[in-house]
Amino acid sequence: MTDRMTTAEYRALNKKKNKYNAKKTKLDDKTYDSKREANRAAELKILQKAGEIVQIFEQVPFELPAEIIYKADFVILWRDGKWTVEDSKGYQTDVYKLKKKLFFDRYGIEIVEV
Repeated sequence: MTDRMTTAEYRALNKKKNKYNAKKTKLDDKTYDSKREANRAAELKILQKAGEIVQIFEQVPFELPAEIIYKADFVILWRDGKWTVEDSKGYQTDVYKLKKKLFFDRYGIEIVEV
């Protein structure tokens, strides 16, 4: 008998937990950072099939002042020509709140949390 762990045992023991308890979720061969984000992606795809949405862009980077990058979960072009920037948030960190304000100041667009 040996006192050694298998690779699988070691990985299970040292599995990193997300500090906000978000669980990576797979949907249509794509991995999302949380169940909330994956569920929203599924909803948006249904709306796109129904013709309400023309185009969905995911993980879109926006440049903010001081070389800060904000990455939007979804940028949506609706059938009526309006654009929406969405972020799947369970908890708003101070960093996110700052980026949201900087985003509005630069682009004049309000980020919608879902």
